[in-house]
Amino acid sequence: MTNYLNMERRKFMQQSLLVGGSIITASNVMASNKPSDRWEDNTAFHCKYAIHDGMFNNLAGRDFIEQIKFAHSVGFRAMEDNGMMDRTPAEQQKIGDTMAKLGMDMGVFVINYDNWPLSVSMTSGDKTWREKFVSRCKMAVEVAKRTNTKYMTVVPGNYDHSKSLDFQLANVIDTLRMGTDILEKANLVMVLEPLSDTPELFLRRSDQSYALCKAINSPACKILFDMYHMQRNQGDMIPNIDKAWDEIGYFQIGDNPGRNEPGTGEINYKNIFKHIHAKGYKGVLGMEHGIAGQGREGEIALIKAYREADSFM
Repeated sequence: MTNYLNMERRKFMQQSLLVGGSIITASNVMASNKPSDRWEDNTAFHCKYAIHDGMFNNLAGRDFIEQIKFAHSVGFRAMEDNGMMDRTPAEQQKIGDTMAKLGMDMGVFVINYDNWPLSVSMTSGDKTWREKFVSRCKMAVEVAKRTNTKYMTVVPGNYDHSKSLDFQLANVIDTLRMGTDILEKANLVMVLEPLSDTPELFLRRSDQSYALCKAINSPACKILFDMYHMQRNQGDMIPNIDKAWDEIGYFQIGDNPGRNEPGTGEINYKNIFKHIHAKGYKGVLGMEHGIAGQGREGEIALIKAYREADSFM
């Protein structure tokens, strides 16, 4: 009986989420005998937190379009998809059309390099690699048109230990300028992401990213301030956000340790969201993290965690 009810509830959600242009509330869609399935608050969040594909597999099913609709019904107003460039043009267009119909913002996708190893990076100055990057930037412009996207993630890659740090820096600047020449004409923005995954990564701090953006001096090149990575690499979150503020184009979220939703680690996200909101940031904050819990209950806990962190008003 439980499986039958779950199947019928999901069928109802898929058929009835959009009726006459208005959104059916999540409490109607997910009504059941389980109190945890009832959403006490399904109003829009104060900030535009962006879900990822797979974040609501249990509550909405594995179809990404249905996950986007469900996310809207419980208050989320944005989505990001690192792998958007790997989707077919038809998929990209369908996602873009769905987001536009719901009035949701599309966050970043990654300008990937078609399976090129990260060790072959901007630091090398390799001509073939630069040509590949320029080609992918041109492709990204077309993806952005289909998905109504403005921002795309760029990672310079690893150190090239055969060259001095200054020559590596010059190579990165030259390569990024080739990309901004393309994106600036389309009113698009690459956001440089400093990472903490390995010490071999060339870009690791917000001050380093800030200096790069100042050197490139283009509205098409800004910082992606991923708060999980920045907590690991430098800490002192709010002061560092303030110092780099005029070059930050995008934020991503993840608590530390664990890289899961707010409230599962050491970062006081309620204070950070309050600070960012008070400074006037109206853009997307990507939910670039996992889920601490399992199954339906884990996804419900995720929504509740964002309600708590977002309750700064």
